[in-house]
Amino acid sequence: MDAYHNLAFSYDRLTNDVDYKATVDFYFEILEREGIAPRTAVDLACGTGSVSLLLAEKGLRVTGVDMSEEMLCVASQKAQELEAPPMFVCQPLQQLRLPRGVDLAVCALDSLDYITDPVDCQEAIRRVYRVLNPGGCFIFDVNTPEKLRAMDDQVFLDEDEDVYCIWRGEFDEDTNVCSYAMDLFQRQGNVWQRSFEEHREYAYSQEQLVTYLRSAGFTNIEVFADRQFAPPGPGELRIYLKARKGKVL
Repeated sequence: MDAYHNLAFSYDRLTNDVDYKATVDFYFEILEREGIAPRTAVDLACGTGSVSLLLAEKGLRVTGVDMSEEMLCVASQKAQELEAPPMFVCQPLQQLRLPRGVDLAVCALDSLDYITDPVDCQEAIRRVYRVLNPGGCFIFDVNTPEKLRAMDDQVFLDEDEDVYCIWRGEFDEDTNVCSYAMDLFQRQGNVWQRSFEEHREYAYSQEQLVTYLRSAGFTNIEVFADRQFAPPGPGELRIYLKARKGKVL
């Protein structure tokens, strides 16, 4: 079963502790430092659209891209009350195409790690470069290899009154991939429906990603600790990367 096929409709309930506002605020702190006032943005691997909606509420014209139709269905429902809702498009990032360029590209919550083939990851980054306007900015975060390796043989539980999710991590040193075997129980009236999904993340190193960005043509590349204007330290679990395309807007 594809990742997020069944999880999509419970995703927001199981991730209600994620501080999307803090993530978007950090984006805008970076943009202020860069002297960028974007008017358009693409939210890559947008999921249920939480980041897309926050960007739209800040006045940006937003396109949300994701390869899960189920996640995009939830995103579209959430966006209905906005005066200028995002446009949502179903695409894998390594096939990214937009009708017009954008000033800002973001990819939140280690979504790039879900591209488990490094060749596809490089292509996705090249595609992002192409859709950015000159001077545009690309900001994204990833889980560090240290974090993904530490997930090996760990068991995690998320639940509320209508959803119960248990998942197990397994890191494969040969493939450099962390797999999450996820059993999901969702209440349907008086019945609990069980489903299974597998999620997989590739452990990209900081050096790999910087190389991919440079190869695509990006410049002014910086790597930050988790939502901090400081280099990542030992044992960092999540890092952010920022890169620019060409001349200043």
